Amino acid sequence: MDEFLITGGRPLKGKVEVGGSKNAALPILISSILAKGESTFHRVPNLKDIQTTLQLLSQLGFRCESKSLNTIRVIETGHPILEAPYDLVKTMRASVLVLGPLLARFRKAKVSLPGGCAIGARPVNFHLKAFKEMGAEIDLESGYIVASAPKGLSGARIQFEFPSVGATENVMMAAPLAKGETVIENAACEPEIIDLANCLRKMGAKIEGDGTPTIYIQGGHSHLSPVEYSVMGDRIEAGTFLIAGAITGGEVEVSGSANTASEALLEKLKEAGVHLDCVDENTIRVRSSGELRAVSVETAPYPGFPTDMQAQFMALMTQAKGTSEITETIFENRFMHVPELTRLGCEISLNGRIATVKGTPGVLKGAPMMATDLRASAGLILAALTANGQSRISRIYHIDRGYEKIEEKLSQLGAQIERTKGPSPEGGVKR
Repeated sequence: MDEFLITGGRPLKGKVEVGGSKNAALPILISSILAKGESTFHRVPNLKDIQTTLQLLSQLGFRCESKSLNTIRVIETGHPILEAPYDLVKTMRASVLVLGPLLARFRKAKVSLPGGCAIGARPVNFHLKAFKEMGAEIDLESGYIVASAPKGLSGARIQFEFPSVGATENVMMAAPLAKGETVIENAACEPEIIDLANCLRKMGAKIEGDGTPTIYIQGGHSHLSPVEYSVMGDRIEAGTFLIAGAITGGEVEVSGSANTASEALLEKLKEAGVHLDCVDENTIRVRSSGELRAVSVETAPYPGFPTDMQAQFMALMTQAKGTSEITETIFENRFMHVPELTRLGCEISLNGRIATVKGTPGVLKGAPMMATDLRASAGLILAALTANGQSRISRIYHIDRGYEKIEEKLSQLGAQIERTKGPSPEGGVKR
């Protein structure tokens, strides 16, 4: 099982370009189910979750080909298979997004209840309730969602209790093939929602209001047209590299996604004393040569502070002067990185959904740590980059789900990080 060996204490300097957004690419690839013919997608990151999605599409009867490292072609074979099996869906939460396109186009679907990172319940009830309101019959049988709409889906006014990104995307993909208009109220507003809407519009869908809490979608299509589309840059990867520059006291230019970086994150970085310069519309330079200030944050749906940046920001706050509070409001179990950070000497205490961080700038020491989920992995790497001595991070398959070749990108900035084989379950070393 791969591990990272990181020797910290080096300021990062240089330029790094982030790749395409994993969170945008997953639903965009899945939207190809709606089209007849062959669709081509550019700037698709080469990640474990992407490979799982391509396996899932292949399982559903679509041929997936890599035209180059980051370009994927999805081809309809004319022989759809309307079941998403447990063996694939259990590894990735986003797999449930095939439910809407399959149900809308083929009028039935059988999708395993999903799995993924253990950071909270993340129930699919919002998805199921929405499709019931659109006229689908939904049953749960032996761990599977069994859905059918013999007469097709019908447009509906859907009010989400919470602005769920996944549920918004699922309904957005199904609605163009429903009869009549669908209105999504309390919709998610993330940039990835806009990217999916742009792709669907290019496929012929009529969508308005994306990026706002109310989205209008006109139905009536039997299928959409194939598309050639380039995925947006990854704003979470961009934020992670901005913090990497700041936490090491370096100077880093981050390009490829600066125009989508979270404003809430950028404001908190400035508040903490990090210098940010806009080089151009797509590049931000981060500098941090002085004392960092403790800043409290509370995660919230977009445009609030992103939960996917909580672990990384916590690592930064361990190097700030003073005490900060980090409140997690999205997922109830997203502080699993805290015990691992304390192994480095971080002073963090937990009280329910609030983590109190007492900054200990310059005193962290390298230690062995274990990654528990995707974004937690990034937080551990950032803390290790500033710790004195060597850290070993195991179970890094988590970070491979969301960051493409992160060790290579950090190395080009001057980080001393190496991917190595860790002990096998039997106690030996894998060869």
